[in-house]
Amino acid sequence: MSASIRARLLAWYDQHARELPWRRTRDPYAIWVSEIMLQQTRVETVVPYFERFLKRFPTVQMLADASEDVVLSLWSGLGYYRRARLLHQGARVVAREHGGRLPEDAELRRALPGIGRYTAGAIGSIAFDRQEPIVDGNVARVLCRWLAIDTPLGSKETEARLWSEAEKLVRGPRPGALNQALMELGATVCTPLSPRCEVCPIRSACIARKTDRVAELPVARKKKAPTPVTMVAVIARPASGEGAWLVRTEGELFGGLFGTPMTKGSDAEAARRALVEQGLSGTIVGKLGQLEHVLTHRVMTVHVFEARTQRTRATSKRILVSGKTPDVGVSTLTRKILRRGR
Repeated sequence: MSASIRARLLAWYDQHARELPWRRTRDPYAIWVSEIMLQQTRVETVVPYFERFLKRFPTVQMLADASEDVVLSLWSGLGYYRRARLLHQGARVVAREHGGRLPEDAELRRALPGIGRYTAGAIGSIAFDRQEPIVDGNVARVLCRWLAIDTPLGSKETEARLWSEAEKLVRGPRPGALNQALMELGATVCTPLSPRCEVCPIRSACIARKTDRVAELPVARKKKAPTPVTMVAVIARPASGEGAWLVRTEGELFGGLFGTPMTKGSDAEAARRALVEQGLSGTIVGKLGQLEHVLTHRVMTVHVFEARTQRTRATSKRILVSGKTPDVGVSTLTRKILRRGR
């Protein structure tokens, strides 16, 4: 069965694969960058970021030599910034310990920051032609429908079954193309809603289709409702009123990026506290409105205030920016906040 399915998937992929920039290369570094960017991000969003990133950092060594601020500036707007920091850390390890070349050995790849089983398998199969399986959301959906796997996604039982089946399928010629075929099928045909079963190359073997269970599978894991968060953000301007102060943020959410002073709350008192927490002194001059910002696990209501600061100097963690985009990382939320102050 696996041999027949492999043959059908490879033939379909050769005919229908989308033309994407990371499919024009076997460079392990470029494939690494693309796989990190594609995590939880749509292909059409990633393409321009990937091309800009590779133009600025065409080699592992050049990425390793760059400052984190410059790396994050190229990532600004792509989200999930921890990916960029781990990619940067991983590049420094590869440059320092592996002569600037990603290792072919799977265990050495998985020891790098930010590289788990899926990313290691993608690099191994596509760049090194190794028979290493992958399971992402698209692959899981294809396998769950084809084999009628009806245990919930994310459970130990389901994960073990998915990886076992993927490992069986990848054995054989062209493992990289086979893995990409599974991903492509899930992305373009075996979609979450309105799958195009009539053009699927493995439709005759699909148990979900035969038993009319396509809409039921895969069984989703239970999702927690996003947490509502209320924040204040302060566009802190110097006495001249020109530009705005950005501060380097800490923590998991936007750690390492520059942003406006922010803290929990909704009123002018909270806005004053946001200034103090960042070592700024000044006066709140008014409220500019509020905005909503949705993240994976949070729904943020942000109340935007404006302030005039006094005796403020730039430091490594505090910079004054004007309308020109700074050469540092800023989040989409920060861009939205700054637009309120125009």
